[in-house]
Amino acid sequence: MNFEKIPPVPSADFLLDLAFRQAREQVAGRRLSGDRKKALLSKERSKLDSIKDILITRLGHILETFPKEVELPSFYPKLFHLTLDYPQFKKSFGAVHWAIGKVRSLHQEYGKKLQRAAGWPELRDMSKQFYGRLSSVIKQISQNLSYLEQCRQIMRMYPDIKEMFTVCIYGFPNVGKTTLLNTLTGTKAKVAAYSFTTKSINVGYCTLEGIKIQIIDVPGTLNRPDKMNLIEQQAELVRTDLAKVIVYVFDASGESGYSLEQQEQLLQKITGPAPVLTYLSKTDITPRSALQNFPHSFCSYSHLTAEIRKCAKAKLSD
Repeated sequence: MNFEKIPPVPSADFLLDLAFRQAREQVAGRRLSGDRKKALLSKERSKLDSIKDILITRLGHILETFPKEVELPSFYPKLFHLTLDYPQFKKSFGAVHWAIGKVRSLHQEYGKKLQRAAGWPELRDMSKQFYGRLSSVIKQISQNLSYLEQCRQIMRMYPDIKEMFTVCIYGFPNVGKTTLLNTLTGTKAKVAAYSFTTKSINVGYCTLEGIKIQIIDVPGTLNRPDKMNLIEQQAELVRTDLAKVIVYVFDASGESGYSLEQQEQLLQKITGPAPVLTYLSKTDITPRSALQNFPHSFCSYSHLTAEIRKCAKAKLSD
């Protein structure tokens, strides 16, 4: 799902200005001919119809362009709960539905009142009442529209996750996860020499012996399950919900600022059905003595890709 394609959510003021302006333009210059009362009624009714159609179309477009949860992989609704004020998100959608219904009912109510109007003064008063009540309805959902636009901005940062064999690259910040992603997939995700370079989820793809594999580089975790920030919670969601293989990246150079003991402790806390492959990064800047005495068994790059390929084949043959 590409959330970047969700169009901006208009403000209440924008919707009202658009509807009233286009309604005025539609009847501007229309000459009154024949029965004056019927001509005036036709003109006012046209304005009411135009305003109703514009508002319902625009509000309906908001509901249509946001993704439907039932049509998404289960990962995304969970991501909604993590990154959005989910009750407010649902409430805002309900408010838009409510406004559409109110626009329809007001249009029907005042269409009948215009038919019964005795003359121009009453037609004008009925139209003004319609405009006022309609404006009140749209302004009542102003905050809801504003919050949906905030949600859209957040959703634009979501990764385009596909339902396919997925590898999660996991570990402390700045241990070399993104560098490994770039190597495996040929992508160019941002890399820098400071913690939490990865602020969101990076996704890349590679093909191993004809098998297409989705590889996700998640934001670094700090091994504090009871105090996870939003970035770390997203990393855990990928690990627990999407990963068929976890590649745990170890930094023996000390450049990341995390000790071998800390990295071992985090590794021991990775539980679940997905197999865990350990990979040693930054070997080019790690002293040879440190590599020789390193207390863990690691996959070389070629061994890592071979193991990923083997796991993918086994999963696809199930």
